[in-house]
Amino acid sequence: MSFTVEVDVPVPMRDGVALATNVWLPEAPGPFPALLVRTPYGKDDAGLYGNPKLPDVFALVEAGYAVVAQDVRGTSRSPGTFVPHTHEGPDSLDTLAWLAAQPWCDGAVGMWGGSYMGFSQWQAAPHGVAALRAIAPVMTSADPYAAPWRSPGGALSQDAVLTWGTLSALRNLRRGLDDGNGDPADAAALLATLTEPRSPRLAAPAAVTRSLPWLGHVLDHPDRDAFWREVAAIDHCDRITVPALHIGGWYDVFVHETVRSYTMMRRHGGSAAARDGQRLIIGPWSHADGTDLGTYPDRSFGLAGSIKAAGVTEAHLRFFDRWVRGRTEAPDDSPRVRIFVMGVDRWRDEPDWPLPGTRYTGFFLDGGGRANTAAGDGVLTRASPAGEATDTFRYDPRDPVPSLGGTVLAATPGTYPGPADQSAAEAREDVLCFTTPVLDRPVEVTGHITLVLHIRSSTPDTDFTGKLVDVHPDGRAILLCEGIQRVRYRESLTEPALLAPGTDAELTLDLGVTANVFRPGHRIRLEVSSSSFPRYDRNTNTGATIATDGEDVVAVAVNHVHHGPAHPSRLILPVIDRPSEESRA
Repeated sequence: MSFTVEVDVPVPMRDGVALATNVWLPEAPGPFPALLVRTPYGKDDAGLYGNPKLPDVFALVEAGYAVVAQDVRGTSRSPGTFVPHTHEGPDSLDTLAWLAAQPWCDGAVGMWGGSYMGFSQWQAAPHGVAALRAIAPVMTSADPYAAPWRSPGGALSQDAVLTWGTLSALRNLRRGLDDGNGDPADAAALLATLTEPRSPRLAAPAAVTRSLPWLGHVLDHPDRDAFWREVAAIDHCDRITVPALHIGGWYDVFVHETVRSYTMMRRHGGSAAARDGQRLIIGPWSHADGTDLGTYPDRSFGLAGSIKAAGVTEAHLRFFDRWVRGRTEAPDDSPRVRIFVMGVDRWRDEPDWPLPGTRYTGFFLDGGGRANTAAGDGVLTRASPAGEATDTFRYDPRDPVPSLGGTVLAATPGTYPGPADQSAAEAREDVLCFTTPVLDRPVEVTGHITLVLHIRSSTPDTDFTGKLVDVHPDGRAILLCEGIQRVRYRESLTEPALLAPGTDAELTLDLGVTANVFRPGHRIRLEVSSSSFPRYDRNTNTGATIATDGEDVVAVAVNHVHHGPAHPSRLILPVIDRPSEESRA
């Protein structure tokens, strides 16, 4: 189908600012349903139209949709100042109203896009705009506190904040320099921030916060206070009446929130259509470009792991045809949930998430108290331990455990996201390892992973981390998922409470989500420590404001993990029973 494109259409906002917008129209009798994407990365950038994680724009237009791409305020060709999250709600609403009033639009609009482009969708969704019929958020979050800027356990996602924040500051600086404002020396400082080796720095460099003051606010609001709640659509699911197509990756920084958005909307969506229309697709991908083939240095998932195999464009078209175009004569018969199961490395269609029939099974921490390193005596067992023991390690913020793969954006040289081998980390004395015997039958773990730890620390605040690892017969310890709990937030993200040194406490760590079959000959391993840097910021252990603590005040924590009948520290795995031939396939 042929089409026309109108470039830089000025769309007025309520305060008089006009945002630059491109409109793609099919050359056919209208009016058309419209699909809107709002981006800070440039509506004219080829990356928007060639990103394999996003639908093919040409296919959308060929299917009879008007496709509308807009530069968000203060980015690319739109005037104003870019302040993340601040304008996305009102500007999205104003753009939706403008679209519905256009003669070429039939009044039905869907929104799409990934990462930051998803924030606009979620911030518009609770406002009941009649024109908005569906959203398709890809690798994004309805709770920016939990992902990507902080975490469910309260730690700062330092890698995401500084990587994305520095790139955004560079874009702001470039606009300022073009207008005769800004300090050229800041450009060199920002580039150095992106390329410097991993270092245990805390606060953002001054050059970053000068060009993107919002980043300073992120550091100033470590609690989940009003600053975060104002932009958290997840808190208003009962007001969201539109279905959503959620797409994520097991190694994406947003994956936990991608799944939580789906489950919250399934349970609490504001209409029957919203609850029934939720769809979820998750593959073995990270957020970074270049991982769309599902191939990583330490683990490859084969051709089936590519994003092309997921049929992203086709999924969008089925979803929008049903909920934006309103085609009920050919209902969307796609599976509610489609996930790539690692280990057997294949796609599975499921009726819902969590998977029906999930058995949440405790794997208890056991051993004689010398679980330090993979060569220690830490054991992971389904049987409750017979005796009590305590494992102890020193956590020094000046020498944090390095992040190896996982849900990092990985801008620093020599690092990469995804299923990385953890062997180097497991050789450290400050990493406790608890491992099952070699498996003689497959064990499928698909769902939410929880870790319960009974702990004690010599300091008033510290962190505890957990990693779920698949140990292969050749010795590779492949990371599946991880999480962190800041002790001050053990009871509440809004009301932190320090821990009296030497006092026992029970922590519940959210280790995220995964889908993996541990095959015969493999072992299941849990790593426990107190840092994963720079995925998360390092806790200075002082109980003060971590972002402003200097190197001269950081404290070394002596941390203990108790396990036994009186202290049932345990990893809770969502075990899925499958016919043995299916799990082995």
